[in-house]
Amino acid sequence: MIREFDFLVIGAGVAGMSYALNVANSNKGKVALICKTTLDEANTAKAQGGIAAVTNLTVDNFDKHIEDTIVAGDYISDRAAVEHVVRNAPDAIRSLVKWGVSFDRKEDGNFDLHREGGHSEFRILHHADDTGFEIQRGLMKAVRENENITIFENYYAVEIITQHHLGVEVTRRTPDIECYGAYILNPNTRKIDTFLSRVTLMATGGTGAVYATTSNPVISTGDGIAMVYRAKGTVQDMEFVQFHPTVLFNPAETHPSFLITEAMRGYGGILRLPNGEEFMQKYDDRLSLAPRDIVARAIDREMKIYGLDHVCLDVTHKNPEETKKHFPHIYEKCLSIGIDITKQYIPVCPSAHYMCGGIKVNLNGESSIHRLYAVGECACTGLHGGNRLASNSLIEAVVYAKSASEHSLKVLHNYELNKEIPEWDDEGTMTNEERVLITESIREVGSIMSNYVGIVRSDLRLKRAWSRLDLLYEETESLFKHVKATKDICELRNMINVGYLITRQAIERKESRGLHYTVDYPKHAYDR
Repeated sequence: MIREFDFLVIGAGVAGMSYALNVANSNKGKVALICKTTLDEANTAKAQGGIAAVTNLTVDNFDKHIEDTIVAGDYISDRAAVEHVVRNAPDAIRSLVKWGVSFDRKEDGNFDLHREGGHSEFRILHHADDTGFEIQRGLMKAVRENENITIFENYYAVEIITQHHLGVEVTRRTPDIECYGAYILNPNTRKIDTFLSRVTLMATGGTGAVYATTSNPVISTGDGIAMVYRAKGTVQDMEFVQFHPTVLFNPAETHPSFLITEAMRGYGGILRLPNGEEFMQKYDDRLSLAPRDIVARAIDREMKIYGLDHVCLDVTHKNPEETKKHFPHIYEKCLSIGIDITKQYIPVCPSAHYMCGGIKVNLNGESSIHRLYAVGECACTGLHGGNRLASNSLIEAVVYAKSASEHSLKVLHNYELNKEIPEWDDEGTMTNEERVLITESIREVGSIMSNYVGIVRSDLRLKRAWSRLDLLYEETESLFKHVKATKDICELRNMINVGYLITRQAIERKESRGLHYTVDYPKHAYDR
């Protein structure tokens, strides 16, 4: 089946829905919003802590937020991108409020602001400890009520369409690659539909599921990054994988791990060993409020020194009622496994959390492929540099969604639908034995990435990951050519592509910088 739209949006988190609303409200065309599962399952909904913006001008200003971001990014952030996001953040907050998102306020009506690791001021807007869920809720309502947006839930994007599908040879040196839409798996027919579009936006989220332990939902398989890479688009900074220092250590629950928000450390939580001993003073003067890369490495080191499977976060010294008020979901979750956080330590450990790299885009959200934009976690704007500052991701998505929508609306008249695109060749069969191969290969990718391309790396580990992933790649591509395209095998292909990109770009960076830490090029005093 061939479907035609003016705007094709692949991904339905805060990035995809913000863009869809912006272009739909212009009344310049019809929008297809592709959602891999259901609207409420996007990674956005898992974000607990909040969204960063300068709103209290009495004590805060743009320069402080810019400096905090650049310092956290280990001085390799793109300053233009940082200024673009920080200076447009207040307007993005106003857009979210206009779309129905609610943020907690104090009795005087001003925002109730939190502070998180790496921030010099209280500037984190939040909704209790489920800010992402509230943002997703508000945007879902607005999207569903917009008559210019058609929502396709449980549809899965397989490949973007370029000149390659017209028989033209496309390489990484081809200067004028164009995107004409995407081939998308229809859950009702189990066939691949052809979605043609004048403009396409990639907003497919992160890559956490390529690791064995992650705070991300299982759908975070890096689909958009892999699709653009296969289409010969530019992908960069993939070595910078952020591991959240504190997810709930609960052996009974693996994918996803339950996040213990950074805001809990901003609230006064203290990291301790299980015996009660503090340890962050050995690693950073900011103690438990140091940036995430430093805290994650410190925890990883302490766990290895003492043979631990977790450390602890302590809020027992805080007012119990205040703790329950600020962190109701965390309180209930921990209580469900027998831990009263007002009286007991919370067992925590690091877990794969956020991808700072991705599809390289400019200030308009344009990728290296014409007619293709990328926004959100799948995009590399340059904002994060070597490490994301807490709560900068949601605001980045809203700001860049607006930039991308404004630019695409200006140039939309230059593009027509390409109706020469052939339909997908769906020859092939799938047997139960092949499904077992796919499942086992997915597990193997997670094991390779967690063991060899984790918080602390080495040349030897990275080379081993490379060789293992290369073998999996050859096996999977051979299988893909002989079976019908299904979500499982497409996700496996994408996970292998993403794992390869993370590993290759980690090998290429001959230094420890930001989130990329290697024992072969150590830089911190405590690792000598």
